[in-house]
Amino acid sequence: MEKIKIDTEFIKLDQFLKWVGIAESGVDAKDMILNNEVKVNGEIETRRGKKLRSGDKVKVFDKEFVVE
Repeated sequence: MEKIKIDTEFIKLDQFLKWVGIAESGVDAKDMILNNEVKVNGEIETRRGKKLRSGDKVKVFDKEFVVE
């Protein structure tokens, strides 16, 4: 599991996917989210604007991240 440090209170899910390099663009992030390929804290997340905060865990394909 890779730890990702953010310097703000939260980061939106679609921005996070671009930040960590999983999605090349906002369109790619949107497609991954709408295709049920992204889990946040163990649950499939379908909202691009889901706010991720410290301690949240994101899983995409076989990669896992934790927000710090």
